[in-house]
Amino acid sequence: MTKTVNPDNEARRRWLAVLARAPRPELEKARLFLEELPPLAHVRPAESGMVMLRGRVGGTGDAFNLGEASVTRCAIRVGSGALGVGYALGRDRRKVELMAVFDALLQDVQWHADIMRLVVEPLAKQQAAERDAASRAAAASKVEFFTFVRGQA
Repeated sequence: MTKTVNPDNEARRRWLAVLARAPRPELEKARLFLEELPPLAHVRPAESGMVMLRGRVGGTGDAFNLGEASVTRCAIRVGSGALGVGYALGRDRRKVELMAVFDALLQDVQWHADIMRLVVEPLAKQQAAERDAASRAAAASKVEFFTFVRGQA
């Protein structure tokens, strides 16, 4: 039996979000850092389906159905360790399998620190830099509008 890390929900949510935003080629490259893994057991093989996206009028008002989006999910157990899950928008089955493997390994004491250092933290920094660049590009194109008041003395 392997020892597992007991992450709080927020820490696990953070690393799953980073993995979900990462493109598959980055996850494939990160997989190369890992040595020989224990056997993988597909608890729930990767499968695609649809989810209904909901919106709110004005952001806080009445809810409405915005439309549907495809989503793929997977659950994998690495060896006799924790269960790893992967959920992502789209139909990329290999991506969610890699996410599930990383999630399971991040819950294992033996792998946690290395995967955080080699995979999750670099991906998080890259994603933050991309968000910052997009924000700067949007701010550079910002237009200030002002109104003249006519007819007042």
